Amino acid sequence: MVATMTAALPQLILLPGLLNDAELWRDQIEGLSDVARCWVPDLTQGETIHELATSVLAQAEPTFALAGFSMGGYVAQEIARLAPERIERLALLDTAIRVDTPERAAQRRALNKAAAKGGTFLGIGQAILKSYVDASRLDDADLTGRIVEMTQRLGREVFLRQNSLEREDGEAALKALRVPKVIICGENDQITPAEGHREMARAIGCTHLLIIPDTGHMTPMEAPGSVNGALRHWLARPASHR
Repeated sequence: MVATMTAALPQLILLPGLLNDAELWRDQIEGLSDVARCWVPDLTQGETIHELATSVLAQAEPTFALAGFSMGGYVAQEIARLAPERIERLALLDTAIRVDTPERAAQRRALNKAAAKGGTFLGIGQAILKSYVDASRLDDADLTGRIVEMTQRLGREVFLRQNSLEREDGEAALKALRVPKVIICGENDQITPAEGHREMARAIGCTHLLIIPDTGHMTPMEAPGSVNGALRHWLARPASHR
């Protein structure tokens, strides 16, 4: 009976961001285990967003719920371009749907140049954590330690590969996707600001937008209760409620 009930739960694919792995989604994997079978794909190997998306699709079940965080949001958008009929519902967290601005592209090149110099790779080190988590959480040693350890564990080569991935505009693919959607972001996200998520929601016709107070970019780790509540509600919405 338990095995039958578990098999009846939807597959929920949780796509991590740059220098993230399953640790990003630890609280969602545990907190949503009664309503979904969570899977976190490895997004560390592909040379393009397209390669990452096709790899996920090759391993995924025929249909699934899909949640993409930050860089993982761009992978989700590519999956929507390639196989919209396989997506039952879509969640986008702390991400964007536009190509990099010239300024952002220049920042990526500069970061890659600095990271490629050698020496100790610090990942998302203490010096730049203030742009990733809310100021109120900088003294949370458990949270910041988990983030630093995760990014250091994945290392320089993964950073250089993922930071070099070309992001494409996802508006058309997401607007055409007729499934329940939700957009989630931190109120004080400095990497992908809240205003960009409001514009995203308008552009793709998403009426479910959650902006979490006192939270930065790393919402799945900073505010797991709020994220889990929003995802639980999204998973329960009828397919007709878009």
